[in-house]
Amino acid sequence: MADFDHYRATVDTQTGPASVIDTGGDGTPALFIHGVGTSSYLWRNVVAALDGEHRCVALDLPLHGRTPAAPRQDFTLPALADFVTGCCDALGLDRVDLVANDTGGAVAQIFAARNPDRLASLTLTNCEAHDNVPPTAFLPTVLLARAGMLARTGPRLLHDVDKARKRVYGIGYQDVQNLPTDIVRANLTPLIGTQDAAREFQRFLTSLRARDLLAVEAELSRLEVPTLIVWGTADIFFRRKWAYWLRTTIPGATGVVEVPGGKLFFPDERANELVEALRRHWS
Repeated sequence: MADFDHYRATVDTQTGPASVIDTGGDGTPALFIHGVGTSSYLWRNVVAALDGEHRCVALDLPLHGRTPAAPRQDFTLPALADFVTGCCDALGLDRVDLVANDTGGAVAQIFAARNPDRLASLTLTNCEAHDNVPPTAFLPTVLLARAGMLARTGPRLLHDVDKARKRVYGIGYQDVQNLPTDIVRANLTPLIGTQDAAREFQRFLTSLRARDLLAVEAELSRLEVPTLIVWGTADIFFRRKWAYWLRTTIPGATGVVEVPGGKLFFPDERANELVEALRRHWS
């Protein structure tokens, strides 16, 4: 964690400061976007594997990691795509190899649809697609958010980090016990560490709507950017059919790489397999 944070910086965007990891270096930068409930730390093992061969930039989305949310911040998918654009502008990134996971994948699709000229390539791992927003398996959490229950129960969950690790991340990892305690705390404290934070997280969750992803489907169906889809096959949130839906929908898609038994957060847990696919995609 300390080695990863060595590359951390803060940049100014139109909505306020954003925390980013930027390893520096020459060539086309790889830009990594995480999803709900994680942070730039999701990519720490991927970034470590690419160290010295690729400039890597990993963002903390608003409210996540070390990027604070502005008062009354817009958390809709289009607004999050605007945030990514703002980070690229602040960092001087004109063209990137974009890599995304989970809700970050939905954000990446909107960014790609709006800014195809800013992409050298696109890689989507398990993520929302079409109308699968929120995914059915995540709907109970969204319903709790709508009812205001996360603000009541969230802060207490962090009193027992082992319990929090299993409850929040157990479904997304093959072996969640390997997820370090400091990463669990770093991910969850900004989201549910206090009642105020949990209220904002409720607002974040209830701002994610299928209509915003459906609105860019026509543009996606014309996207010629070289696109790779890497998919964990044991993910209950984003089933394999969505990987093939994306391959069929995006003309630039070169294929689907399946990660057998991989779950939602395989980019963390099985980073080397993703890195191998990225190297082939970028070569």
